[in-house]
Amino acid sequence: MASRDLDFPIFDADNHMYETEEALTKFLPKQYAKAIEYIDIKGRTKIVVRGTISEYIPNPTFVVVAAPGAQEEYYRKGNPDGKSYREIIGDPIKCLPAFREPAPRLQLMDEQGIDRALMFPTLASLIEERLKDDPDLIQVIVHALNEWMYETWQFNYEGRIFATPVIAMGLVDQALEELEWVIERGARCVLIRPAPVPGLRGTLSPGLPEFDPIWERIQEAGLLVGMHASDSGYSQIANWWESSSEFLPFQPSAFRALSQGRRPIYDTMAAMVCHGAFTRFPNLKVAAVENGANWVPTLLGDLGDVYSKMPQEFAEDPRQSFLRNVYVNPFWEDNLQSLVDLVGADHVLFGSDFPHPEGLGDPIAYVDELEGMDNDTKAKIMGGNLAGLMGVNVPA
Repeated sequence: MASRDLDFPIFDADNHMYETEEALTKFLPKQYAKAIEYIDIKGRTKIVVRGTISEYIPNPTFVVVAAPGAQEEYYRKGNPDGKSYREIIGDPIKCLPAFREPAPRLQLMDEQGIDRALMFPTLASLIEERLKDDPDLIQVIVHALNEWMYETWQFNYEGRIFATPVIAMGLVDQALEELEWVIERGARCVLIRPAPVPGLRGTLSPGLPEFDPIWERIQEAGLLVGMHASDSGYSQIANWWESSSEFLPFQPSAFRALSQGRRPIYDTMAAMVCHGAFTRFPNLKVAAVENGANWVPTLLGDLGDVYSKMPQEFAEDPRQSFLRNVYVNPFWEDNLQSLVDLVGADHVLFGSDFPHPEGLGDPIAYVDELEGMDNDTKAKIMGGNLAGLMGVNVPA
C-alpha cells in the first residue's frame, strides 16, 4: 500500500528504467557493431564506446544497482562525517524486474501510489558527449536505443508509463525523421540533452534558428520536451582546473560538483531564451528534469539585468518567455515554496528520480515537502500540471 493516502492523482515526472545490455546494441546495423561493445575487465563488465572504455557508469549492465533512495540522508543532512560515496550508498541490490520491464513496474507503481510516470533511460546519457565529433554515429545509436525502448517499454504503456525516446539534434533532417518515427509510435515526451548540440561544424546553441524545424515539429505535435540532467560536456570546463579524462558522476570532486551542477541547465535555458527559440515557438513546452531549481532565480535575475541593458536584442521580455515555456522539476530538498512564488504553481513538477540512489525511495513522500501549500497547489505539482502538459486524462 502507498505510504500516503492522497485525494489526487500522482504523475511522476522523473522515473527511470535500467537498460539491459542489449539496449544500445540489439538494433545497431551490422556495420556499426563495434561502436558499442561490452568487455570483461577482472570480472567486471565495462562498456566500450568506439574503442574507448567508459567509466561513466561503473556497472553498465545494471545487474546490481544501488538501493533506491540510498542517498536520501546525504541530501537531507549533508555528510558531516566525510563518508565516501561507497559508504553513503551502502550495499547494492539485485536489479528488480520492475526496473527493467513495464508490467512489473506498473505493479510497483500501484504499490507506491503512483498513477503515471515519465520513464527516462539511464544509460542513454553517455552517448552524445562521447561521440560529439561524429553526429552521424550519434543518430545511428540513438535510433537503435529508441527501437529497443519501444520494443521493451513502448512509448505509451497502458496510458500510465511514458518512456521518453531520445532526439539528437545535430543533423536536422535525421532528427526530423526520428521525430516522425517516435510520433507514429505514440511518444508524448522526447528526451533532449541540455547541452550544446554537436554537429558537423562543432557545437551550437539549440536555440539558434537552424534548429527551428525540430522545435516547430515538436510544437506542432504537442510533445513535451524533457531536458533531463545528463553528461552535458561540462567536464571540459572542470578540466581547465583539474586533470581528468572523463566526467565520472560517482567520483565527484567539490569543484566538479560546483561547476557541473547548475551550469548545463542554466546555459541551455539561457541559450533557448537569448537565441529566441521560446519567442519563435511560444507553445513549446520544456520540462527541466532532475536539474533542481536553484539555478532558476539566478537565471531570471541575470536575464532581467541583460534585458535592462540590451532590450534591442530581445523581441520580448526574456523572463516572460522563460516563465511561459519552461516547467521545473525541483529536487525535494530545494526551497519549493520559493520556487512556486517565483514561477507559479502551474510550472512546478514533482519528480522522484526513482529508483536511482540520489532520488526518493518512497516517491510519494515528496508531498511532505509541500507542507503548508493548499490542496489545489499540491494536486497541480504532484501530477495535475504534467497530466495537462502530456494531454492525458486524470484517472477517475
